[in-house]
Amino acid sequence: MAKDKLKGLILSGGKGERLRPFTYSGAKQLVPIANKPVLFYAIEDLVGCGITDIGIVVGDTRAQVEEAVGDGNRFGARVTYIQQDAPLGIAHAVKIAADFLVGQPFVLYLGDNLVLGGVAPFVERFRSDSSNCQLLLRRVDTPQSFGVAELVDGRVARVVEKPSQPTSDLAVIGVYIFDQHVFEAVQQLRPSARGELEITDTIQYLIDKGLSVQAQELDRYWMDTGKMGDILEANATVLDALPARSEGSIDSASRVRGKVIVERGVQVINSVLEGPLTIGEESRIVDSQIGPRTSIYHHCQVEGSRIANSVVMEHTLIERVGYRIEDSLIGRYVELRGEGGMEGRRCVLTLGDHSQITAV
Repeated sequence: MAKDKLKGLILSGGKGERLRPFTYSGAKQLVPIANKPVLFYAIEDLVGCGITDIGIVVGDTRAQVEEAVGDGNRFGARVTYIQQDAPLGIAHAVKIAADFLVGQPFVLYLGDNLVLGGVAPFVERFRSDSSNCQLLLRRVDTPQSFGVAELVDGRVARVVEKPSQPTSDLAVIGVYIFDQHVFEAVQQLRPSARGELEITDTIQYLIDKGLSVQAQELDRYWMDTGKMGDILEANATVLDALPARSEGSIDSASRVRGKVIVERGVQVINSVLEGPLTIGEESRIVDSQIGPRTSIYHHCQVEGSRIANSVVMEHTLIERVGYRIEDSLIGRYVELRGEGGMEGRRCVLTLGDHSQITAV
């Protein structure tokens, strides 16, 4: 088996229930982190590891994902879409992708996971050793919310899904590498109590068969962006790692403090920008205070408003909202209007696409 020729499998199905109403009309993997859909980070990460043949498992939001990603050419990849008719588990996604993977080793990447700095060392270790499976682990404060790995002499001895009494704080996060033995494992699985084919059961099958399951502990920032607070944290962390630049227009009445990114076609008029902050292409900021820890995506207009620690998606209008908008997720094509005033007050919003609100 040639370990140098890995494929990639990214999961981009799921309904994003923990992000509702924000995800009622959009794929959770397309939520932007620092003005880039989180799914794009996974694709770029794989391409950076030399993995360019990538399958993306999609569900109800297939059309949105296909429109955003296309054939993969923009990333230097070739993308194949694999339909999962129901969210029946990570192992089920591997099972239905067997024809695409054709027995090759592959990196399995959950599309709403973000690993700052990528996973190249993890992939290179698999390429250079004799393991059948590699797991990426991270120490967490709430291991009962994850699959948990128990190690003996550096090898994975046991994996348990969401244990009520964890014996380890090493969570199995959303990046895995498998060789062809995984296809035997997923064929033998039965649904768990929650009706899914569990990836932890898959890994345990490999362990019980005496195959080599190795692990590497992640030493850099990772986030599962499945919840509102996680998205805001990831957004702030990625923004802080990006260099400042300006390709738009900032007038002389405006002030810029900290690390700020202003994309092509942006107009900033009589406003205060406080980094870390990014403003996407063709957006217009007038008489407003934006930032810190905020992303305004492309073709937005903000006038007479204050926004901090928030993510605002494309084609959204925010006009004369008197409350300071903080810790908020605001979807696409939202119209949010107010009448000014209320200088000392703040509001926290979670608004799905096409919401229309007038605050008086």
